[in-house]
Amino acid sequence: MDTREFNEIIAANSSWISALRTEVGKVVIGQQALVDRLILSLLCKGHVLLEGVPGLAKTLSVKAMAGTLHAQFARIQFTPDLLPADLLGTMIYNPEERQFTAKKGPIFANLILADEINRAPAKVQSALLEAMQERQVTLGETTYRLPDPFLVLATQNPIDQEGTYQLPEAQLDRFLFKVLVTYPTREEELQVLDLMASSAKPPETSPVTTPEQVAASRDLVNQIYIDDAVRGYIVDLVRATRFPETVDVKLRGLIRAGASPRATINLALAARANAFMHHRSFVTPQDIKDLAHDILRHRILLSYEAEAENISTDDVIDHILTKVPVP
Repeated sequence: MDTREFNEIIAANSSWISALRTEVGKVVIGQQALVDRLILSLLCKGHVLLEGVPGLAKTLSVKAMAGTLHAQFARIQFTPDLLPADLLGTMIYNPEERQFTAKKGPIFANLILADEINRAPAKVQSALLEAMQERQVTLGETTYRLPDPFLVLATQNPIDQEGTYQLPEAQLDRFLFKVLVTYPTREEELQVLDLMASSAKPPETSPVTTPEQVAASRDLVNQIYIDDAVRGYIVDLVRATRFPETVDVKLRGLIRAGASPRATINLALAARANAFMHHRSFVTPQDIKDLAHDILRHRILLSYEAEAENISTDDVIDHILTKVPVP
């Protein structure tokens, strides 16, 4: 199959993406980068952590995207008194049959909205690890597979830290993206005002695609070509977070721990999905640059010196991107 023919197949099988964008756009004004990351998460079977102040349509965006799929959606409000059983389910004793049966929790859905995920204690966060990585849940002595697709789309507020718990690094590493949700532009906020500030019923999204169609697109994503030079570029970027002084002596002492090999895998997979969304059969270095911040920012631990100097992970990633040679 030549490149032109493969590009035509990609274009034909990605038509649902524009339909999904249009449908979500009826409810969510702006936030195109956020919507694109949610679409990429579908193509990559990856979880997403959305961080932003209240009122920026984080929850609304997730609910709007869930409405475009013929899939099961569950919203879980994370609170300090949440228990693992409230999330995963538990074993119930049946006195008539004299045996325990599994009562599955809300996590047995395709799309999970973990609202304010950092408000739940460590015991709940630990219960999520198996589900997020292995896509399975163990109740009693039996392990149950989670449905396909299974995505955790979590939100957290970076400002109000009272009554919150810091997510463990092992859990953060299981998120494909950490997306920083920003304020809308003036024009976008005027559109929000016109759309939402009325007594009329707010618009809702309608299903435009199915999990089977997304899975078929995912198979094509896996066939997109990554040149050896681009693969080397991915590895060099991730290694630069572990040995920053080899890239620039100015970065010495700023990073306490770099990104894991999971970042390398996710960067390559997301770059393929990004090429698919742009109807390309190959990955370019620009795909890597476009996704580097969202994939690396939650996998880099800064030193106390960096925090004292108000240097953020995005600042470090920016510096690495300017120093690592582009193929």
